[in-house]
Amino acid sequence: MAFGSQEIQVAAITAVAGNVAVQQAARNALYTAEICGSDVPVFIGAEKPLNRAHAPADWFHGKDGLGDHGYPAPRRKAEKQSASDAIVQTIKSHPGLVLVTLGPLTNVAFALQKNPGIAAQVGRCVIMGGETCGGNVTPAAEYNIWCDPEAARIVMSSGLPIELVGWHLSRGEAVVTAADIQRVLGFGTRLAKFAVECNSRAQEAFFEQTGENGMNLPDPVAMAVALDPSIVTSRSKHFVQIETESELTRGMTVVDRLNVAANERNRDVWASCIARGHKVEVVWTIDSARWKEALYAALK
Repeated sequence: MAFGSQEIQVAAITAVAGNVAVQQAARNALYTAEICGSDVPVFIGAEKPLNRAHAPADWFHGKDGLGDHGYPAPRRKAEKQSASDAIVQTIKSHPGLVLVTLGPLTNVAFALQKNPGIAAQVGRCVIMGGETCGGNVTPAAEYNIWCDPEAARIVMSSGLPIELVGWHLSRGEAVVTAADIQRVLGFGTRLAKFAVECNSRAQEAFFEQTGENGMNLPDPVAMAVALDPSIVTSRSKHFVQIETESELTRGMTVVDRLNVAANERNRDVWASCIARGHKVEVVWTIDSARWKEALYAALK
């Protein structure tokens, strides 16, 4: 979707250990950029979360992260510079840029640890992550946050101008239905075919998990919000904490939606978050019809 926009320039892509190992993620990014006709630089990032072993989501996205269709190797190679250094350099050379994250936040956390000042140079930081209606990897957590909750905690408290686009926004009316899929395939473009095909395993897994037919596409939803904030119909700013210690609720995105964190019964637990004063803008609802039109426009 970003490559198809005439109004923006994609400055860089970084790969991280998430749905698949970081080397496979970089390969997927290079291949996707190639299909889109882009030579944007791709940088390889963290091979594992900050403090944990990597737990991939190949059970949902396939072993290669693209539905296991045997796509050929990309023509280009990834850059030699590290992802965290590339993030710092790109932000410094493009002050006010929009930072969009579609995976675990490990690379961004490393970049912030190297140079905390970059948070103030970012115009918007759109994060696909978190949940407000139950998790998709555990009952409590969404995968991107659960995979590296320590990194997510660092990012949430960094002062970045975060817009949190949760997994729930790709469900319900936002699900790309069987009829929607046929409409996309009817475009007859290489991009349209790839978009449906590479999500084939994810479509099966979504049905196994929820009983819903169709494709839920949280990453494109987040990108749609990044490209056109006006598709958001409800949003508000709150303190947000990420659970890092409990095995039961690891990676849970705890949103102070009722603004009770500073109440006497809660303030000790929330003291550090309140002291920093950084609130996160949480997206609650979107215009699903407009989101789908944005998807269609990108794939025609």
